[in-house]
Amino acid sequence: MFATFQYTSVISFYDAPQNMNQMNKQRLRFFQVIFFSIVVAIIAYPQMVKFIPPLFSVVDKLSINKGLDLQGGIHLEYSADVSQLPSEKISSALSSAQAVIERRVNAFGVGEPLVQLSQSGTEKRIIVELPGVKDIEQAKKMIKETPFLEFREPVDPNSDIFKQFDTFNAETKKTAEATLARVEKGEDFSALATELSQDPGSKDNGGDLDFAKQGTFVPEFDAVVFDTNFVSGSIYPVLVETTYGWHIIKKIEERGEGDNREVRSAHILFLKRSVDQYPELKWVATGLSGKNLKNAAVDYQNQGVGSPQVSLQFDTEGTKLFADITKKNIGKPVAIFLDKEIISQPTVQNEIVAGQAVITGNFTMQEASDLVKRLNEGALPVPITLVGQQSVDASLGADALEKSLFAGLIGLGAVAVFMILYYRFLGVVAVFALLLYTAMLLTVFKLSVFTPFAITVTLSGIAGFVLSIGMAVDANVLIFERMREELAYGKNLHKALEEGFRRAWPSIRDGNYSTLITTFILIASGTGFVKGFAIILTIGVLLSMFTAVILVHIILKFMIGSWAEKYPWLLVPKKKLLESKE
Repeated sequence: MFATFQYTSVISFYDAPQNMNQMNKQRLRFFQVIFFSIVVAIIAYPQMVKFIPPLFSVVDKLSINKGLDLQGGIHLEYSADVSQLPSEKISSALSSAQAVIERRVNAFGVGEPLVQLSQSGTEKRIIVELPGVKDIEQAKKMIKETPFLEFREPVDPNSDIFKQFDTFNAETKKTAEATLARVEKGEDFSALATELSQDPGSKDNGGDLDFAKQGTFVPEFDAVVFDTNFVSGSIYPVLVETTYGWHIIKKIEERGEGDNREVRSAHILFLKRSVDQYPELKWVATGLSGKNLKNAAVDYQNQGVGSPQVSLQFDTEGTKLFADITKKNIGKPVAIFLDKEIISQPTVQNEIVAGQAVITGNFTMQEASDLVKRLNEGALPVPITLVGQQSVDASLGADALEKSLFAGLIGLGAVAVFMILYYRFLGVVAVFALLLYTAMLLTVFKLSVFTPFAITVTLSGIAGFVLSIGMAVDANVLIFERMREELAYGKNLHKALEEGFRRAWPSIRDGNYSTLITTFILIASGTGFVKGFAIILTIGVLLSMFTAVILVHIILKFMIGSWAEKYPWLLVPKKKLLESKE
């Protein structure tokens, strides 16, 4: 008797703290699940916190990217003519054309545009989808323009362009001299500055430049305003010429001495113009363009030891043109334009007659690769012809979205009713988990925009979402049925719970793995709507496994207590209980 009592006391002494620690862990995990549920619910449905304006204003800005079929837009299909290209260059040429179109639609400001390659029989196609765009003619014009690569040389200093600037500047100087004469005759300096000055920073203040220390202005201007012979309140008697133009200067007042000396002045500025201010006029066409460039590639200086450089190879016509250009411009820069934008400005070191050249500089590997890609985009434009177009109205997308969501709600409601009626309390937990799963999926959609893998939801994606709702309870069904079997064997609730999760896991794992394998194949080989369906179904399967196997387990371990032993019929129908007792 004494021995038995001693044994029981020892067991109780060590088990009590252990059970308490276990309960504390369960309680902590349960409240973590509740906190997590509240966070994802707020993100998925911001209206829940509308009574907290600061929080609502933040979460309400999170939105789901909608595809073309949901928000409307334009679907264009182009046929790419690759008949004139060698077979080994077709793939790279199509990729270049795709890159060009992507660059154009991104510049157009389209949110989540889709540009992809496809094939119809033997015909190569480029599919372009522009969500939210309504002007189909402007979009077609923007896409159809062929990227234009050209080489330009500096303008001859003796050309008419420079003469035109000289003439313009001479006229400007005359106007400045006439204005100075008007000021000297007593006209109001402030009024003339407001009317005629071309300095946007001071003209509205009557040309007033406020107090400034020596060294603030350009040297020519500085020398005048800080000249001790220049009396406050007077006008400087001659025009002051600087790199900016011609100034009429008035010294208003000064204060301080030595290093603290400050002068308050005002001016009327007449701007000087030069060709450097107009890059498009600084360069003239040479006739050498992308059609003459056979290839551009990344190369390395000093046989692969040095930094990367870009090598160019021209055709026969381009070789002759390039030889002439380099001969005339030794020691001068030659600009490379792509779509009227300078992408490089190398300096010619010597005459190049072999039709091959290199662009050197402090390139990183990525910079050199990007430059080669852009050069080849201009060198290998693929002729494209519009073969199909479709304008999707936003109202159609909204109607389809509404119907799809309604179908999803019906599916969710039907599953919820079945689970509660058949599995009772376990079904209630499963429905909560299902709602949590839905909120988690919507949260993933919204937060994905902050990652490089933003998810765009389409109707096919919604179909995957609706399908995943039914699949989300599959794991719960397997677990709950296994729990019933364990209870029928006479095990207590906690033991049945653990065995239900442990024994159901292999079936859950294998079933979901087979689905994931299928979706991965669809993602890898599918395009457009098929890929969107597969991506969302994949995310749904992964989240459903996490919800059923981890979150439901934590909730049930915390909530199933002694009350469940008293009212087992809340978990298992009485018929099952009678069968288990027999």
